[in-house]
Amino acid sequence: MPNIKSQKKRSLTNLKRSAAITSEKSALKTQMKHVLKAIADQNKTAAVEANDLLNSRLDKAVTSGICHKNYASRQKARFSKAINALV
Repeated sequence: MPNIKSQKKRSLTNLKRSAAITSEKSALKTQMKHVLKAIADQNKTAAVEANDLLNSRLDKAVTSGICHKNYASRQKARFSKAINALV
């Protein structure tokens, strides 16, 4: 435990930020599961809607530094390719 007042404050903000990042990552993974489920159900309209939401979440995650831009672009390409393969 830190003894300096500013370091005590810093450890609290680190905990808050860590919780926020964990929450955002979890929401991102959940949205990916929604897209995958729609693809598995062969429901193209639901998959497209879920993919649109996923793309915006990925963009926000890149902007806030939660994930790397190459990761986001790879996931976008992967899901769009799967959706376009649907009949």
